[in-house]
Amino acid sequence: MNKNVKLLLTDNVEALGIVGDVVNVRTGYARNFLLPRNLATQPSEEKIKALAAKRAEAEKMIAAQRKQREALSEKLQGVEIHLTKSCNDQGILYGAITQQEIAAELNKMGHGVKPRDVRLTQAIKRIDSYDVHVKLDSDLDATLKLWVVSDRPLDLKKDQPSEAAASEHAASATAEAEAKPEGKKKGRKDEAGDEAPKAEKPKTGFGSSEKPKADAPKAEAKEGKKAAKAK
Repeated sequence: MNKNVKLLLTDNVEALGIVGDVVNVRTGYARNFLLPRNLATQPSEEKIKALAAKRAEAEKMIAAQRKQREALSEKLQGVEIHLTKSCNDQGILYGAITQQEIAAELNKMGHGVKPRDVRLTQAIKRIDSYDVHVKLDSDLDATLKLWVVSDRPLDLKKDQPSEAAASEHAASATAEAEAKPEGKKKGRKDEAGDEAPKAEKPKTGFGSSEKPKADAPKAEAKEGKKAAKAK
């Protein structure tokens, strides 16, 4: 079974073609969408000729739409829009900005933009400014500025020091470090940078191998007592 089939469009189909075009589409798309809605039929020379007048009208309409899109693309260049949203104390939105919201705001300003024409390259979830791309045709686009503002006063920079304050603090810390005297060196260090071990004092007390010498007077008195006993 063929996956694709050729059909003759009997009406304009967006992103596919205009009336009178012979298109190659997938079988499921043809069976489930185009044929049930009478947007296409089996192509033949007679049917193509019968649709010639309708096709000419469609071409004029497309040419007029092209001029409108060109003019709209020029008007949108540099346009700025503002959306007021609820957010937390850090400026994070409770809901991301959608294509529908941007398109609706542009329509309020008189710019006929459809939601699908708005192309978002990132999720817009916080208070800030953004560049928004609007694509009206394959070769027609515009970039506008979107300002997302809070519905209440915020002080997002209260905890962030200014650049001048940060520079002053860094300079002060450097000056203080340079002015601080070096601490006294503890112990003599050898060439490897380790402190030289202190000389140990000889042990003469309990546990020492050396025995202290007896005092001279005590020794003489002891000898005298022995002599007296011998007499």
